[in-house]
Amino acid sequence: MSIKQERVAGIIKKEISSLIQFNVKDPHVGFVTITDVTVTADLSIAKIYVTFLGKEARNEAGLKALNRSKGYLRSELAKRLSIRKCPELVFLHDDALETGNRIERLLFDINKELKEKEEAQKESE
Repeated sequence: MSIKQERVAGIIKKEISSLIQFNVKDPHVGFVTITDVTVTADLSIAKIYVTFLGKEARNEAGLKALNRSKGYLRSELAKRLSIRKCPELVFLHDDALETGNRIERLLFDINKELKEKEEAQKESE
């Protein structure tokens, strides 16, 4: 990603976070965290990765609520950005944390099994 893309992505992340926290009145949004923002090379599309506090049903309801307020967020973002064209906003659920937790749990289970096998082997000797 170029320096300009990174700078625009950082500004979008900061501004969208502020807008969601203070201006979006939809109760379905709930507690949302913006984990990452990526912008295409031509700055026409901004992919915003979000996570929600709660269960899987919260994720779906939160994404629907964000997609409903996409037009408002884009118009407010356009007022705050100093670029010619405001990028289209695409909200995506970020499952990196869940994937990381699953991998960590699998590694813990494997390590536990290896220790049990070593102990069983020592006892049999």
